[in-house]
Amino acid sequence: MPKKKKITYAFVDSQNLNLSVISQGWSLDFKKFYIYLKDKYKVKKVYLFIGYVPGNQDLYTYLQEAGYIVIFKPTLEYKKKEDVFIKGNVDAELVLQAMIQYPNYDQAIIISGDGDFHCLIEYLQEKKKLYKIIIPNSQKFSALLRKFRQYFIYLDQLSKKIGKAKGKGHKKVKNKRKKRNKKEKE
Repeated sequence: MPKKKKITYAFVDSQNLNLSVISQGWSLDFKKFYIYLKDKYKVKKVYLFIGYVPGNQDLYTYLQEAGYIVIFKPTLEYKKKEDVFIKGNVDAELVLQAMIQYPNYDQAIIISGDGDFHCLIEYLQEKKKLYKIIIPNSQKFSALLRKFRQYFIYLDQLSKKIGKAKGKGHKKVKNKRKKRNKKEKE
């Protein structure tokens, strides 16, 4: 009797992923990353959790066209001196979706180095549904996750395979922030 293929879902904390990658000086090509998850781990569905910011529709369309199931979180905008920051913590949404989808997958991949997911990861491990934890930065992740080291894949070691070509980085985001700050000063 042939062995049944396991159904794998991935749950991506986009802010932790993106900020971790940028802090290392490279930019993730989300389309290449999606293909990597599909090819390497045979992931059936990839849920990407992101704060919704008006004006970023092109990004959201790109992510959806790449194959991600995008789950939006409302955001808050706040100022600190002259800079404008956007806060959109997706932790609760990721945990909730992982539990809503729980009956539909045999194993899960969590993509984040955030210790806030400790309880979810521990539960998935206990239920034998934890497959991998993809840590975006091998040098900087929560100590709460260390006990799950056997599941770790370090994304920074894959930067050449899933990174954007030079010159296609995150500069557009920075420029938008600068433009917004200029508008606010006027």
